[in-house]
Amino acid sequence: MDPSSRPSLIERISALLLREPEDREQLLELLHGAFERHLMDADALSIIEGALSVADMAVRDIMVPRAQMDVIDINEPAEKIIEVVLDTAHSRFPAIGEGRDDVIGILLAKDLLRYFAGKELDLRDTLRPAIFVPESKRLNVLLREFRASRNHMAIVVDEYGGVAGLVTIEDVLEQIVGDIEDEYDFDETEDNIVLDNTGRYRVKAVTEIEDLNTAFGSAFATEHFDTVGGLVIHHLGRLPKRNEVVNIDGLRIQVLRADSRRVHTLLIDPQKGLALSTGE
Repeated sequence: MDPSSRPSLIERISALLLREPEDREQLLELLHGAFERHLMDADALSIIEGALSVADMAVRDIMVPRAQMDVIDINEPAEKIIEVVLDTAHSRFPAIGEGRDDVIGILLAKDLLRYFAGKELDLRDTLRPAIFVPESKRLNVLLREFRASRNHMAIVVDEYGGVAGLVTIEDVLEQIVGDIEDEYDFDETEDNIVLDNTGRYRVKAVTEIEDLNTAFGSAFATEHFDTVGGLVIHHLGRLPKRNEVVNIDGLRIQVLRADSRRVHTLLIDPQKGLALSTGE
């Protein structure tokens, strides 16, 4: 056979990529082949895999459970509601009336600016309509509805009509593109342990246990985990949900940011008996 008639490398790769896959496994195999041949980078491959995965996932797989929802009680005075908003630092909150099953709307934190400006504020008039979705709704369908309606949050209901949790557009997008940082996230140049203006400490989940022990005077072993995130996961026996709080040997640890894959940021409040060491 004339060597000049042999297909070039590019032609062989093109033939590999252009053949029609028969199922998703073959499609993923082709995509991984393209990655191995440097036809796409790791980020592009991860996004494509994430986009494919959302069609197989339902709202129940990523929702914040009812018990861990941060809500505001519309019957509470404005001062207490604002305290909840400041403490949790979310941009949207389900507003409830007679209980957690009575979601009457969504409060946007920015709508509270009228209160700080000294203007009259009727919280009920500021609420946006709440969108309700079933636990079984597929994420790709939910994302399409979020985009069409321009909503960012939906209340998840179970088969009996009770509130099961909530889901945000960010939760869905993180399944595709990975974690999305916001204004409360760490700058990559910051230290792993940072004191905030409330006297508590924001801690990156990747902080090593030895550094945690040094900073807080704790004595956690490293036999089963190496990081603070691993400590929380080991304590719970599962991945924690956003805003979940655990108390471990004198440390009150709140999960500030986490998704269905990993923990990112924690808020640690040292309890009595554990004084923070600055290393000085």
